[in-house]
Amino acid sequence: MRRFKKSFFLRSADRVAKDILGSCLIRNFSSEERAIVKIVEVEAYMGVKDKGSHSYRGRVTERNKVMYMEGGLFYVYKIYGIYHCLNVVVNKRDIPQAVFIRAVEPLDGIEFLRKNRGFKESNSKNIKNLTDGPGKLTQALKIGLNFNASNVHAKELYISEDSRSKKGQIVATKRLNIDYAEECKDLPLRFYLKGSRFISAK
Repeated sequence: MRRFKKSFFLRSADRVAKDILGSCLIRNFSSEERAIVKIVEVEAYMGVKDKGSHSYRGRVTERNKVMYMEGGLFYVYKIYGIYHCLNVVVNKRDIPQAVFIRAVEPLDGIEFLRKNRGFKESNSKNIKNLTDGPGKLTQALKIGLNFNASNVHAKELYISEDSRSKKGQIVATKRLNIDYAEECKDLPLRFYLKGSRFISAK
């Protein structure tokens, strides 16, 4: 599957967020095992002026330092000491922006995803619950801190390009669960594919 050009990730988070919807995230577990999921929901974090961003006011920590690198890397961090969150660093070096991947739709390798999530039943009714949230999708795809700062073109985990038009299919709303961000919490920087049943719960 064709990977994005480097230049795709060297743009602002709000632009990349909308354009990355519908593309595929490929996770190669081994030479014989892989899963493919479609990105259906994302959020853009706009950097030093965005009160919802880890890089607000130019903060640099051991956790967020990858955000200051040149776009085209994964940013993975842990929340609540349990769940991992997957982001894509975008824009040029020292413009610390990122796209947060909130939900994906399973396309291939669903049995691997079930196993990783601890699902015992093998039926279509519970597919939605496999990856309809940031913690769920990283568990299903076995994405941990080992992927932090890895290249989006790497073999084990990468994003493939989607050439189909998404005009009229993208919904923009405010981001979720960032009430601490004051006025920035209401910015329309959450984007998802209209009609998808795999978007995360509010």
